[in-house]
Parts: sequence; structure tokens; C-alpha cells
Amino acid sequence: MNPDLNGKVSIVTGSTSGIGLAVANALAAAGSNIVINGLGSAEENEPVRKQVADDHGVNCIFVGANLIKPEGPAELVQAAVDEFGGIDILVNNAGMQYVAPVEEFPPEKWDAIIALNLSAAFHGMAKALPIMRERGWGRIISTASAHSLVASPYKAAYVSAKHGLYGLTKTIALECAADGVTVNCISPGYVWTPLVEEQIPDTMKARSLTRDEVINDVLLSAQPTKQFVTVEEVAGTVLYLCSDTARNVTGANMVLDGGWTAQ
Repeated sequence: MNPDLNGKVSIVTGSTSGIGLAVANALAAAGSNIVINGLGSAEENEPVRKQVADDHGVNCIFVGANLIKPEGPAELVQAAVDEFGGIDILVNNAGMQYVAPVEEFPPEKWDAIIALNLSAAFHGMAKALPIMRERGWGRIISTASAHSLVASPYKAAYVSAKHGLYGLTKTIALECAADGVTVNCISPGYVWTPLVEEQIPDTMKARSLTRDEVINDVLLSAQPTKQFVTVEEVAGTVLYLCSDTARNVTGANMVLDGGWTAQ
């Protein structure tokens, strides 16, 4: 799908690397101006900002809003309004993970994961939706996870947040169904990113496994295809949801999990 997004304005959270950066590049390649967001200072993220702008001939700004705080998403939307005059596409991608048994789960980790993975999406939608309604067109897309549909042990906060994100998606989709705004989420299984790749050597050592055993028997144990989802596949799904072909796709959970949740 190659939608014409010339003149559109997109916010992509958690977009200085991995899935978010692939999505930002895909939207920019389709012509959209971009607001990127992530950890680190503007100076540290200048190479990424410059790459998105220069590679695709669009305007791109970095806004280092802290999305764990309720005012963070509002800061992002306001930056888009100030710089570009509005917002057309909001991609809620920022997230974090922590793994521990529930009785050992630090309350501060629970609060942070719920704030970033779920509440930030709510606050961003609440600020962006009135602008999209006024324009008569908008796309809100959230990166959920296979864990929006199934659970795994020791991931209480992450699974709760992703289940909640799917529920939030359906609710807001119904609220703006007649306004030209669609609201969907994408639920990948394990995605091949540098962060995942960096975990392999430590897992090999800790479990006395080969690289192939870690990939097939640990990371991809739940995915029948035994293939990682790629960031390009997620970005391509975002482009589809932004296209006119998908104008009646709303409240949906687009699952890219190699058959994980079919089991």
C-alpha cells in the first residue's frame, strides 16, 4: 500500500529506533511530515531526525516529551499544531516491559508500564481526536502485541496494558466512527529488532543453548511460522490503515504473529 500522505502530519511515539523508526520512515516516504519522539536529547537524536527528513524530503521535528507523565502526549500534539498546523495521524508506539512474578513485581514498574503502554495512548487520543474531527479525516494506530489477546506468566503489567489498549481502541473507534477518523491497533508477535538480537548471546550463555536453539525454542516458541515479524511488515500495515482502502477498517486488531494466537 502506498497512500498519498502529502501534506499530512504524523506523530509517532517511540520512534527513534526499531518499529517506531520504521513507521516514521514509511509515513515520511508517503509524503507525511513527521513528529518523532523518544528517549534522549534533541542533540542525541538529531542524526535520526535528519535521516528521516533528508531521505524523504519532508519536514521532521523531534520532541522529547516524557510520555509517562499525562502532559507528555499533549506536548507532542501541541508541537505538531505549532510546527505544522495540526495532526492527521497518531501512532502510539512507545512502550516498555518488565518481567517478574506478581508478588515480586515492583509497584513503580507497574505504574510506569501502565502509564507508558496504555495511559499515554489515551491522553494522546484525547488531544488529537478533536483536531482530526475538525479536519474530517484522521488515523489513530496503536502498537499493541500478541499479548493484547493472550497472556504469558510474569508479565502482569504488560499484558494488562496491551489488553487495555485493545479495549481503548475499540471504544474510541465507536466514538468517532462517523467523523472520518479510524482507530485501530496492530498486534505483532516477536519482532526482529536490535534489542531482541542483543538478548541472544546472554540467553545462549544462561541456558547453555546454541543461537538457533535460542531463536527457535525460546524466542519463537509460540510462533508456528518460526519467523520473526519484521519492522517493515508492521510499517506496511500502518500504511495500509492510512490508505483509502482501509477507510472502513476501524476498531480492528491487526494481528501479525505468525499464528501465535491461532493456537
